Amino acid sequence: MYEGAVQDLIDELGRLPGVGPKSAQRIAFHILAADADEVAALARALTEVKAKVRFCEICGNVSEQTQCRICADPRRTSAVLCVVEEPKDVVVIERTREFRGRYHVLGGAINPIDGVGPDDLRIRELMTRLADGEVEEVILATDPNIEGEATATYLARMLRGMGIAVSRLASGLPVGGDLEYADEVTLGRAFEGRRRVEA
Repeated sequence: MYEGAVQDLIDELGRLPGVGPKSAQRIAFHILAADADEVAALARALTEVKAKVRFCEICGNVSEQTQCRICADPRRTSAVLCVVEEPKDVVVIERTREFRGRYHVLGGAINPIDGVGPDDLRIRELMTRLADGEVEEVILATDPNIEGEATATYLARMLRGMGIAVSRLASGLPVGGDLEYADEVTLGRAFEGRRRVEA
């Protein structure tokens, strides 16, 4: 549609997840209208993130060191390990300030349609971490979708018989939601995860 560099920029932006053709075009024209300093800062940030950021050698979280800040923190308990799909999931759980254990990032979820199998995830590394007997509980915190459920089921089967407690994050009705708007799966999960109310 456009010529040369503008179309190249739109095409590259359009490859980003969640950025459709119209959004890519809007971002491209925003960049064109921005000050040269702002564009240089964006380009520098993109270059630096590729040069400096790596994955933690222990858990697979993003880090600028060989170990992420959570794995390097001696105050975190090693007895509880929370298994998540992506580094962004670590950030979400950390925001709750409820979890004081450690993490293991799989790097995705089992998805046969996209050609992602167990061997494509960091499951081998997980089993190595669990071999020393230090971990007492594994919390499966994969997404509550088909791929996340398949991954959690696969991991639960692998961990059976290891003498480690395996739990799954509860899912169900959101706070402030109405029952009439809940789908059957969400409502079913809410019933499964119900708790006793102490009077």
